[in-house]
Amino acid sequence: MKKLETYHNQNRERYLDELFELLRIPSVSADPTFKDDVKRAADMVAEYLKKTGMDTVKIHPTNGHSIVYAEKIIDPALPTVLVYGHYDVQPADPYELWDSEPFNPVVKKTELHPDGAIFARGSCDDKGQMFMHIKAVEAMIAQNVLPCNVKFMIEGEEEVGSIHLTSFCAEHKELLKSDVILVSDTSIIANDIPSVTTGLRGLAYMEIEVVGPNIDLHSGTFGGAVANPINVLSKLIASLHDDNFHITIPGFYDNVIELSEEERKALNETPFDLDVYKNQLDIDDVQGEKGYSTIERASIRPTLDVNGIWGGYIGEGAKTVLPSKANAKISMRLVPGQDPERISDLFIKYFNEIAPKSVKVTVTSHHGGWPSVTPIDTVEYKAAEQAYTATFGKKPIPARAGGSIPIVAMFEKVLGCKTILMGFGLNTDAIHSPNEHYGLFNFYKGIETIPYFYQYYSELKK
Repeated sequence: MKKLETYHNQNRERYLDELFELLRIPSVSADPTFKDDVKRAADMVAEYLKKTGMDTVKIHPTNGHSIVYAEKIIDPALPTVLVYGHYDVQPADPYELWDSEPFNPVVKKTELHPDGAIFARGSCDDKGQMFMHIKAVEAMIAQNVLPCNVKFMIEGEEEVGSIHLTSFCAEHKELLKSDVILVSDTSIIANDIPSVTTGLRGLAYMEIEVVGPNIDLHSGTFGGAVANPINVLSKLIASLHDDNFHITIPGFYDNVIELSEEERKALNETPFDLDVYKNQLDIDDVQGEKGYSTIERASIRPTLDVNGIWGGYIGEGAKTVLPSKANAKISMRLVPGQDPERISDLFIKYFNEIAPKSVKVTVTSHHGGWPSVTPIDTVEYKAAEQAYTATFGKKPIPARAGGSIPIVAMFEKVLGCKTILMGFGLNTDAIHSPNEHYGLFNFYKGIETIPYFYQYYSELKK
């Protein structure tokens, strides 16, 4: 790997400059206003893949945003690694909470990143982490040390539920045929504590509209006589948890696969300092389901959270209005055993049952995804473990993540292929939030570590 080390050192600044170029594109897939920017990002990813020396690079259109595909086949008899990533990003709103422009990347030093961190939307999720793979493969091809075949599938709709990815995979199974899928869209425990994500929660995402009177009303004339949709919605949402923060939807926990006492004990041995955790979040205490630790609540337990709520008058000053309607968005993180479609159906049924007749309720189910668990005795995991050990100097800890990457379960079902999650971000990188950032240490460490995965995986597959 000495040749790669030399190549990386010679090209560090260029790597960063190219990433900055990609980060400057506001490729927000959720907002049609940015449609042309999403296309520009796809074109740029394709150009970078061409420059790595890939045999084939093609942009596949979908009914939404395009999927960029590339491949380098050095020997059909060798294993094939399929790299998945995404070039779309979350909306940057609220812009006023950013300390710097979200689409004008800058490097700033922080307490956790004394060498500097890249502040920009998408820096960690997922442009920065996806870009590590392009640069790692570029170096291996340039130095003629790529030990196996590699394919890339980089999409532009991950942040809106990978709407067209399942059909793309089903239609292109032969094109995407591989031995393992490699993804960097997760995190490590700390910069001195590497980890491999072995579990992901699933997702069911709902939107609610509560309608009362047919127009906004004067709260003095009608208040107390007509149902206020915001009051009703707030009460309904509050009733979805009991005093122990247990979710009250009937049947919600029916199929949850509970961990054994031994598994829970092992999980809670993950390095974690509750005081540091609270200090980083600037909170006085934690909150969650009774009977479980913070680590367990954030990884192996299902959740229900309000992601947004709105209605009525929110302008300057006062307006005594009884609003006509109120809305909310709610996400439920799911654990092994829970079917996102069943959970969505249970939610809709229950919410309609508990709603009073004084309002009309409409519940819409948006995107969702299955939870997944990766065994730690596979060739894929062992290769990742050895790769982290080679660059961090210590074995990574197998860790369950609280987030969702629904396509992981889909890949196994549609492509018949296991996924290994080699993330390099930190949970404190503010992904989806203002001031998202990604440490320079993490960016370069990822580029350094990924080639080791290719090497060990190729050796273990012989």
